[in-house]
Amino acid sequence: QVSLVESGGGWVQPGGSLRLSCAASGFTFSDVAMTWVRQAPGKGLEWVSAMNNGGDSTEYLDSVKDRFTISRDNAKNTLYLQMNSLKPEDTAVYYCAKGRTGSVYAAYEYWGQGTQVTVSS
Repeated sequence: QVSLVESGGGWVQPGGSLRLSCAASGFTFSDVAMTWVRQAPGKGLEWVSAMNNGGDSTEYLDSVKDRFTISRDNAKNTLYLQMNSLKPEDTAVYYCAKGRTGSVYAAYEYWGQGTQVTVSS
């Protein structure tokens, strides 16, 4: 069955960096787009970034552009999110999700359990 396992979260001071990973199994990773979404305390889900199946098309939430970079390694069935210049407002649980198609605009299904990112001094 589909499994998505996020890792790499933690506590970091403002301005710091973290790299999240999402290990995927149970489906053909290279066939589908992948996305990162987050949920801040007391708030709803917020889409962060997406990448198509081939890794040559990406989209970002405006507030994370130029700070976050999504990438994937189809040989390792792994999705990444490099987060630089982190701000307190980036504090959230971050989830990866599997797309229904290879398009960066695909609807998403099957979410992981999430990894906590806390940005504070």
